[in-house]
Amino acid sequence: MRPWRLLGWFAVIAVACFCLYHVRTVAISIIIGVFLTALLLPPARWLRSRGLGRAAATTIVFVGGLLVAGAVIALVVPPTVASVSELRASVGKVLDDLHDLTARLGLDDRQLLTQARDYLSGQSRQITTGALAGVRTVGEIVVGAVLAIILSVYFVHGGDRLFRWLVELLPATARPRVTETGGLIFSVIGRYIHGVALVGLVDAFFIGIALWILGVPVALPLAVLTFVGAFLPVVGAFFAGLLAAVVALVAKGWLVALIVVAVTLAVQQIEGHVLAPQIYGKALDLPGAVILVAITVGSVIAGIAGAFLAAPVTSVIVALLRHPRSA
Repeated sequence: MRPWRLLGWFAVIAVACFCLYHVRTVAISIIIGVFLTALLLPPARWLRSRGLGRAAATTIVFVGGLLVAGAVIALVVPPTVASVSELRASVGKVLDDLHDLTARLGLDDRQLLTQARDYLSGQSRQITTGALAGVRTVGEIVVGAVLAIILSVYFVHGGDRLFRWLVELLPATARPRVTETGGLIFSVIGRYIHGVALVGLVDAFFIGIALWILGVPVALPLAVLTFVGAFLPVVGAFFAGLLAAVVALVAKGWLVALIVVAVTLAVQQIEGHVLAPQIYGKALDLPGAVILVAITVGSVIAGIAGAFLAAPVTSVIVALLRHPRSA
């Protein structure tokens, strides 16, 4: 490729990234809508192959998805509420232990609390500004989530027609390559989403069982959090395990917390070396350093949503780079 042509491609990519940044809420909603489509399209296609129409298949799939989400919420909320009082009593005991420890070390924890209170009072303006920014962020998340769900309904119902219509707007010479590239991207996204969901289910099952056997409060919510953390590779598993260990420490003591850490590390090792390579395959095999860099860049660009989207987007880019060599 000639240097001037390469510079032209860099300029196009830079302009595209600049435009996407200013409409990032819409762009992220479209991407998440495609992810949801990759997750829900296979059952919709299965229903169509059994004789149902597009509208009926789409309705059944999305109603089923809403019922599953409602069932998960119904299972998670009651044990969480029931465990709050137990955790509150445990937190009180831990605070008493910390008070005794600081007294033995010759520290005055009340003075430290007073200093922390004074510091927070001095930072009240920044805290207020951050709270307002947080409200705005929550609003953007809600709008983006609603838009993503609506788009996924359209994509499941007639995404193939929409894609063909978009391809027909291009020059005839570019249509075959764009169609092939689009199919490759959707295939990679589908394998990634289904792989992450399966790996997350396995992690959540074994870690949840371990927490339940050990009698750790909120075991089921922590298992659900472990499943969600699977969609944020490396980092999500770390924070989910850390939170489970903290809850175990507060509720059951340091010995149970160490056991939770050991179980979490064992499950993550089995996932990383046995389960994930078999599920993802070589096409989606990304080094841990690449994933960490991608998540960092994604979080800087688009916050939490960017961190969640970083790994699948990187997988798509790697697949596109490998495709010419494998063709």
